[in-house]
Order: sequence, then structure tokens, then C-alpha cells
Amino acid sequence: MKHFAHLIESLDQTTKTNAKVDHLVDFFAAADDPDKVWAIALFSGKRPKRTVSSTLLRQWAAEASGFPAWLFEESYHVVGDLAETVALFLPPPTDSTETRTLSEWMDLLQSLAGVEEADKEQAILAAWRSLSTQERFVFNKLITGGFRIGVSQKLMVKALARHTGQPENVVSHRLMGNWKPQTIQFHDLLFGQDAGDDLSRPYPFFLAYPLENTPDTLGNPADWQAEWKWDGIRSQLIFRENTLFLWSRGEELITPKFPELETLAASLPARTVIDGELLPFKNGSPLSFQVLQTRIGRKNVTKKILADCPVVIMAYDLLEWQGKDLRELPLQERRAILAELVLTVGQSDLLRLSPEVTFNDWDQLADLRSQARDHLAEGLMLKRRSSAYQVGRKKGDWWKWKVDPLSVDAVMIYAQRGHGRRANLFSDYTFAVWDEDQLVPFAKAYSGLTDAEMQQVDAWIKRNTVDKFGPVRRVIPELVFEIGFEGIAYSPRHKSGIAVRFPRMLRWRTDKKAKDADHIQALRELLGSEIPP
Repeated sequence: MKHFAHLIESLDQTTKTNAKVDHLVDFFAAADDPDKVWAIALFSGKRPKRTVSSTLLRQWAAEASGFPAWLFEESYHVVGDLAETVALFLPPPTDSTETRTLSEWMDLLQSLAGVEEADKEQAILAAWRSLSTQERFVFNKLITGGFRIGVSQKLMVKALARHTGQPENVVSHRLMGNWKPQTIQFHDLLFGQDAGDDLSRPYPFFLAYPLENTPDTLGNPADWQAEWKWDGIRSQLIFRENTLFLWSRGEELITPKFPELETLAASLPARTVIDGELLPFKNGSPLSFQVLQTRIGRKNVTKKILADCPVVIMAYDLLEWQGKDLRELPLQERRAILAELVLTVGQSDLLRLSPEVTFNDWDQLADLRSQARDHLAEGLMLKRRSSAYQVGRKKGDWWKWKVDPLSVDAVMIYAQRGHGRRANLFSDYTFAVWDEDQLVPFAKAYSGLTDAEMQQVDAWIKRNTVDKFGPVRRVIPELVFEIGFEGIAYSPRHKSGIAVRFPRMLRWRTDKKAKDADHIQALRELLGSEIPP
């Protein structure tokens, strides 16, 4: 544990990419194989289910410290991180003989599943008594999850590539799929046949950067393919050895949630991998993402859900065909094979080729982009026809050109402290619009302001709080902000009857008073082109 705790501390103390890679390489060089596997799993989001709840951790920490529970809660609101608050609150360790490794601690935590609460408490208190403050912090993070230390999958792949001497694209591919840290060995994960033979293993996704300049800087329009940027779930449809798998971009195997796709297995050629967008689709047109959300969280897919929210794979790319890796072929060649494959499958209710948006010049494409919302799309994708299918987010060959966000002017009515470096600032806000003479909340947002603006707003909130509800403060309805969002839909679950996607603050409207903020009718007018669920 000492070695892993030192790694976390070192990573947290630098913002330099090369330094973080160096720290990871040093850890992989010194750690034993089980610890390497667990570190990879923890940094890539493959965390096992929690065996101890946050409520119990807070209760036990307050009791062990001898301080009242209310003081712990107040401290937690200031610190903004439960694991750190617990580590700071506990009395000094009394047993310094603990030598368990990261993997041994993970085994202990997993063994607590199904154990009586009293036995869990005894195990956790014994661990706290044996660990230093930094080690306690890391141990608590192992329980609660969420190592927010700026280690992306890309950085970890770079470090492992240096450590193992393998190309980064090979390492990235081996880390994909349905492996579990409890059952796989480091050598098998990075070198062995077990990793390569996982039939469900997807390829690393190729991701686009936002277009940085006007599209005419990209050169000849004929060199580029344009298609709609659909608003669904980026997925890979995999068919190998007569078994069909569906992976989301977040590396979640979601096949059971969309059983209707199983019928594609009868038509797809063996060993095929298609990159595309899972879309709610009905009567020849996509539905809003809000409709798809009715299926995402469901454990059981009923006939009614299947009827109300049918889905389709809108195919973008072909990564594997007849067992051959096609990623190095130019996009235009992969696209030609994909088009023939979709035609041969002949199930347009489940698998469609994402259509090209044809254009002659960049001005014409700009006009077409302005119509994206009419197609329930977020904008356009621009892909160089000669491009290979790369790994991760790369600049140069694929760009996303999204439409400008929808926006309304809204009044801040509630505020809450943030987390991490914003733990001491009120940075998470709730916004409302007018419904006659009442303010109705419709969105929460925490991004978009500069650090200086955040400091100003925080100071204002502290001076203008009129009520408190735990960590939430109700403020005088005075500050107005322009709130931008990508999509809008009807929602009976919200008081306003409206839900928005990816809300953020576009600017602080210091030139407006609360009475000048928008009315709910402005949101309803934006819903004009939306289809109610």
C-alpha cells in the first residue's frame, strides 16, 4: 500500500504529462504483478462493487474521532471529498506494522461483501488504525472510488507501453474488454493469449476534436466526408463465433439491454466489428436522446419499452471484417465495404449506414450544419477520406463541428459547494426561469465561469444567503446567467416539465436584472421541433 499511496501522492502533486507518465512507469517497474493489475483496473474505471456504504464510513469516522457527527458533516462540506475528510478526521495510527499490498487490501475489501455490519466496522477500524494519513486517504478511495488525479487512459497506456516495450495501440486494445482484476494475470493481460482471444473485446474508439477554425482551413472539400453527429450512444457492434456483443464507448457491455439486436446475428458475416451510434429510431427517423434514457437504466426490457423506444445502429465505420483488422485502410475503403455489408444484411430497422451529407463547398456545408437540429443531430462530423482508424482522441483527421448551443437567460436560486479544488467555493448552481410571477427551476450547472468570476459569485452567495438546507443555500434571486445546453425535451419528472442536456453557464449577465430573465415560454418554444416521449 505504501508504494501505491506514494504513486497517488506523486501524481496529485504535478500537472505535467511527462512527469505523470514517469511516476506510472516507476510504479509498474517496482510493483508486483497483482498490484500492477489492480492499479490498471482502478485507473481505467474497472472498480468492483462497493462493499461499504458512504453513510457507514461517515458514521464510523465520526465515532472513532470522538467528535460530534455535525462537525464531521460541516468539515466534509468544506473539504469536499469524503475519503480525504475521513483521513484527516481520524486520530493518529496506533499500529505501524501493517505491510499489506494494494492487491491484498483489495482482497480484504471484496471479502466484506455480505458480511455483517459489525464485522465490517471492525475490519475498517483496524485498517484505519494501521495506516498513515496518506495511506488512509488512498484506502478510503479504494472503498469510495473516484481517483481524480488527472490520469487518463491515454497516460496509462503510454506508461504501460514504455514498461512493456509494446506499441501504444497494442496496449490500448489489450486493456479493452471484459477482463476482471480479480481473475487475470498481468502477463496474460498485456502479453498472453487470454487477452487477445476475448471474443467480446472491442477496439479502442477513435474520437474527434472540436473544430478549432472555420472548415475552409481544412483544404479541398472533396478530401472530406461529412455526416451528421448523431445524439445517441457511441457503440461497437461485435459478432464473433456466432455471438453478438454491444459495447458502449464507456466500455460497458450493454447487449442485454437491447435484445432486439440479437436478430442481426443471423445476417452478419463472421468476425465483424462495426463502429456506430445506438439511436432511438422510429418511423424512419431518430427520436430524442430523452427517449433512449427510458431504456438505459432499466434492468428488464418490457414489450412496451421495445415498442416505445425501438433502436437502430447507425453505422459509421467497419473495424473488422471476416476476421481482418481494417483500421489501417483509408476511410473511403472501409466505408465502401461497410455500405455493401449493410445492404447485404438488409435489416434497416436495426442496422443503417449513417448517410453522407453531400456538399460542394464549405459555405454550403455551413448552411446544412444550421439544419442539424431538424435531423435531431448535434452538428456535423468531418472525416478525412484517406484517414486510418486511430486510437483515442487525435487531431487532424476527424473533427466534430457542433451547432451553437441553445440558450436562455436564467436566475440563480440555489448554490452548493463544489468538490476537489472547488471544495471551498460555492460553484454548483441551480437556475430558474419565470412562470408568470414564480421562478421555476429547470437546470443545474457548475461550469463556464472563469476562476475570477467564480470567486466573485462565491463572495456574493455568502453575503446573500437567505436559507440553508444541509449543504444547499437558497439565495436572493438576483444574479442572471445565460445558460447554454445541447438538447431539450419534455420531462414530467421535473417541476418545469422540461429537461435540458449538458447545461453550462455561457456568461454572467451582469447587464440584466432578475425581472429580465426568460420566461418558461422561451423553453417551450425551443421544444417546438422536439417530439414528446
